[in-house]
Amino acid sequence: MPDDTELELLSEQACADMVRIRPVLDRIADKWTILILTVLCPKPARFNEIKRRLNGITHKALADALKRLERNGLVTRTVLPTAPIGVEYAITPLGHSLRPPFEALCAWALAYGPDIERAGARFDQTKADR
Repeated sequence: MPDDTELELLSEQACADMVRIRPVLDRIADKWTILILTVLCPKPARFNEIKRRLNGITHKALADALKRLERNGLVTRTVLPTAPIGVEYAITPLGHSLRPPFEALCAWALAYGPDIERAGARFDQTKADR
């Protein structure tokens, strides 16, 4: 882990670059992006397959997210010559470049999720005791 001086420098650099960093993070750090790209990472999928694998996402939320991901160059949309016409989504090389940080974030969530739950429960209990 970096020492305090290095962390301070990293923090200062991130703040100085915030004008460039924030718009990118806004595009990839929303509620569904990580999960959609995780579904598409191994192989392309059709809309309903993605929806089934992301239990809880609404049709509108998925459609909006896929359009946004396509616009940002993270997924491609291919119309399939089937009857009825189908659409398949695939992750792009740019989208694939997010795999390592997303895998690290998912691993962190699994490792520390229980700690966050306990902290929330302690906080709520403290608030209730007041």
